[in-house]
Amino acid sequence: MEGLRIGIEVHQRLNTGKLFCSCPHAYAKGNPQRTMTREFHLSLSELGKIDIAASREAEKGKSVGYNYYDGSCCLVDADEEPPHRINRKALTFALGIAKQLKMKIVDQPIVMRKIVIDGSNTAGFQRTMLLGIGGSMETSKGNVRIETLCLEEESAGIANDTNEKRTYSLDRLGIPLIEITTAPDIKDESHCAEVAEKIGLAMRIAGVAERGIGTVRQDLNVSIEGGSRVEIKGAQELWMLPKWVENEAKRQKSLIEIIKKLKAKKAYEQLKKQEPADVTAILKKYASEGFVKSALERGERAVALVMPHHKGVLGMETGPERRYGSELSDYAKQAGVKGIIHSDEDLAKYGINVNFVNELSNELGMKPEDGLVIIVSNMETALKALKHVKERALVEIIPKETRQALPSGATSYMRPIATSARMYPETDIPAITFDKEMEKEADAIASKTYEKTLEWLNGILNLDLAGKMIRSRHLQLFESLMEQGVDASVAASTLEDTWTRLSREKVDVTEEAAEDALLLFRDKKLTKKGIYDYARMVCSGKTGKEALKATGRISGEELDMLLKENGGDAKKLIREYGARISAEDLDLG
Repeated sequence: MEGLRIGIEVHQRLNTGKLFCSCPHAYAKGNPQRTMTREFHLSLSELGKIDIAASREAEKGKSVGYNYYDGSCCLVDADEEPPHRINRKALTFALGIAKQLKMKIVDQPIVMRKIVIDGSNTAGFQRTMLLGIGGSMETSKGNVRIETLCLEEESAGIANDTNEKRTYSLDRLGIPLIEITTAPDIKDESHCAEVAEKIGLAMRIAGVAERGIGTVRQDLNVSIEGGSRVEIKGAQELWMLPKWVENEAKRQKSLIEIIKKLKAKKAYEQLKKQEPADVTAILKKYASEGFVKSALERGERAVALVMPHHKGVLGMETGPERRYGSELSDYAKQAGVKGIIHSDEDLAKYGINVNFVNELSNELGMKPEDGLVIIVSNMETALKALKHVKERALVEIIPKETRQALPSGATSYMRPIATSARMYPETDIPAITFDKEMEKEADAIASKTYEKTLEWLNGILNLDLAGKMIRSRHLQLFESLMEQGVDASVAASTLEDTWTRLSREKVDVTEEAAEDALLLFRDKKLTKKGIYDYARMVCSGKTGKEALKATGRISGEELDMLLKENGGDAKKLIREYGARISAEDLDLG
């Protein structure tokens, strides 16, 4: 699409222990040992300004709860103790990746506090530091500039969320997180996925990146000609990145057309004059069933806003399962309502008779070309929600905003894009310096590039296995097995193909079991086929000794004796003992 601009931010958790305390890298299970409740309010940044994103979050007025787990949380996580010295391993790793990306390393890293009042950080801010600027990465479609690399602490994970209270788990809070931001040099949707994967691979190949669902995520920055930069958060699946980019471009194109249409009819000037109206009495007459009828019976109110020249516009598509009405509804939800009802919808699905709109049109003096937005809630919330709807509907450009990636490939509004007004220096952390040993370790990390690793893998594996292994979560284990003298092809096929087979059989395989099996194979105590049987038994509850007794390789004198007992019938032995006997021990090839 003409004028399409794409940048990406990759966030990768590190498996190094937490960033500013000594808690291990462990996710809690079961019930918390204790809970806490906090409330947050706005504060000024060092610029003397209030960040608009923080301001909108404060409007929600939610209390915040925290689940605290012994063994993976501490007083630093609870904001009851100052942060400790920064995790040296995490800092070294981040420095190495910055060097690998050819970035200029800052002379003095300074930890900053980034105001966050949604409760995801107990302190009301996230600690982050800039380590590198001005790097680059080669891709199939040219050079992509890397603008910044930051090391920061991960937020707490949401355990539960209601209109009144949001609850977080503190086990995730404080895990180190590398944030790498590109310039808008990405050419198209498919290029976006390539860049994201290559950045992710650079960190995983280097060896300290955490693996698994949710441990790496991408934020996309997308705009088109005549549009605005929109940040799409929560884009985890690589294969979905092109779809989110494509749909955001289409969304902005649709909104540009809607804006042109409304401007031509002077709809914005007329909308400014409209005020909410209580239409509870009329709606009661026409709501025969469903949540609207139930809400009105509970004493909630119905409040409407006339939308001049919006008939047919509210129902215009802006993406998969999304309409212009969805855009307005997202803003209404910031006030705590579940959504809006608008006149381009089929009102019957709400249990509302279509004649309701006709009577309401006469009551409110609507014209045939006008639309209508209705909120059903308590009066205070309804008025606040319609205020947000009106403010959004009066924006005559595509607003800069942060949006949530949805499974459909569409996005929904989250909040305005945050500004520099949320940053101020951290005062509790000692000065950070890079010593010679750290520089040496970082240089070693920087030298472990994707290109060099792939070249090494191609030299010891076939192209198919090399391609699998460089993307494998078991790459570090594979490298360790190579150092221990295990056959490369057997190790790779076990970690990729055999592991996948066992997983499909609902066997919870561990790296320890896979490593034990491969070392037993190296020592000729298991056949190649026996690796599967041994790992399956160990991961199903048997001890290694028990599994080896049942699956161990039969060779030497024991095999000679079995051959004599069976009249030298090698094929019979293979039928009877299966994977415990290797064809090469029987000279069968």
